[in-house]
Amino acid sequence: MIGDIHQRVTHSSVASLAFFSHSAYVASFEPRDVSHALSDSNWVNSIHELENFERNHVWDLLEPPPNCRPIGTKWDEDGMVVRNKVRLVAQGFCQKDGIDYEETFAPQIDVKSAFLNGFIEEEVYVRQTTGFESARFPDRVYKLRKALYGLKQAPRAWYARLKSFLLKSGFVMGSVDKTLFLLSRGCDTLIVQIYVDDIIFGGSSHVLVSSFAEQMSREFEMSPMDELQFFLGLQIKQGPEGTFVHQAKYTRDILKKFDMGDSKPMTTPMSTNTALNTNEDGEAVDQKEFRGMIGSLLYLTATRPDIQFAVCLCARYQASPRTSHRQAVKRIFRYLKFTPELGLWYSSGSSLSPSGFSDADHAGCRIDRKSIFGTSQLLGTSLIFWSSRKQGGVAFSTTEAEYIAAASCCSQLLWMKATLSDFGLRFGKIPLLVDSTSAISVAKNPVLHFRTKHIDVRFHFLRDHYEKGDIDLVHVVSTNQLADIFTKLLEFGAFVRLRGELGVTGWRCVDNALIKGEIESQWTGLIALRWTGGPPMDRR
Repeated sequence: MIGDIHQRVTHSSVASLAFFSHSAYVASFEPRDVSHALSDSNWVNSIHELENFERNHVWDLLEPPPNCRPIGTKWDEDGMVVRNKVRLVAQGFCQKDGIDYEETFAPQIDVKSAFLNGFIEEEVYVRQTTGFESARFPDRVYKLRKALYGLKQAPRAWYARLKSFLLKSGFVMGSVDKTLFLLSRGCDTLIVQIYVDDIIFGGSSHVLVSSFAEQMSREFEMSPMDELQFFLGLQIKQGPEGTFVHQAKYTRDILKKFDMGDSKPMTTPMSTNTALNTNEDGEAVDQKEFRGMIGSLLYLTATRPDIQFAVCLCARYQASPRTSHRQAVKRIFRYLKFTPELGLWYSSGSSLSPSGFSDADHAGCRIDRKSIFGTSQLLGTSLIFWSSRKQGGVAFSTTEAEYIAAASCCSQLLWMKATLSDFGLRFGKIPLLVDSTSAISVAKNPVLHFRTKHIDVRFHFLRDHYEKGDIDLVHVVSTNQLADIFTKLLEFGAFVRLRGELGVTGWRCVDNALIKGEIESQWTGLIALRWTGGPPMDRR
């Protein structure tokens, strides 16, 4: 039964998602340790917000039981002092599997104040906060009733609490995506997607949406943030004609971060003459900086499929980056300088018919001769999923490379089909467009099966799902293969054409559509909910 508290003093001008409500206490210095912080009344006033833990029954002060080994505490701080804030963080790395926690899985990633609202089943003890020990019982320890930041079971505890509340409220959880919840009331539907303490939702009835917002605010003290405009780093513009998702601000930020703001713009992310290899004789560059550039670009691919292939190509050389690799990455930044405001356009007039494209470049990797394959999955004209990656093994032929690529695309289409069924959408055969007639023949014609014994059995589920009628393999000419942009470097004309067909455009191009008229939409705009600081009502 091991527990530990890690106190973190943070300061930011942005409202925190902390468990307790905040007041602004501005200090004149950065504390170097706990004693230094306690010498300033502003930091002390901020720290006293910890009393909310007792008021809201987060823990109980008890005599330490036998075998209890609570660990010490420390302070941490960074950044510019604008507001003094305190957060208690459990050092979960000290927990032992099977003793301090049983399961840790939760379909969330970000870890913030929402975790303080999940009840835990295991016995976890934490030492009293340094400088704020009980005068009467200085040797006692806290037994946690609710999760703290850093506990390994905290994500699961929070998810269980929120899921229980939504299910009791009449929602149905998605059969595939466990963070998706749906509520039906007659002909109206409300859709809720959760990501830790960030929740987005929309529905076909303004009344249903307003009712849900009020219900969540009462239970968890969350407040609506009007229509969704910013979510998980993505900027979102909504209008009657569609929705535009982009990362223009993030793009400008990373250009500035890596001193590329004044660089010469380029019209494509990588030249067709680029031929990267390990270049072991080349001059080594700062690995930390190179990896930072790659990581920043990978996050940008969430709305920029046009740089997916180039970024993934450069990412293969992170172990030992050379000057040539850094120059290739800088070329991508120069392209972003030319196209900072590009993003994905989702038209409200698009159909909801799913389709997929798959393509492969046989032996495309110059180092190990493995094939590069790309896939894209769409709903009507709206791009939903895309990928660019290197195949795990060396393909003996173009047919094999294309067949494996199609199998990967088929897997994603089946996931889409299952997810869409939660929305009440049913589909028969989903078209999968491949530009290799031989790969299609292998899947369709049993006579050719004897030629595919060398292909891993796991990829033959493509054939099975074709025979079941889940997908329909359709030939597409290479010039219309949308996934081609994810497999190789293209000339400017072909690159721009495919980029546009994937729905990548600039917000200025769609701005008129977004503000055109006051057209009443069938669905209300997406709304965002965010934690405001107060605890939920305790209805355990």
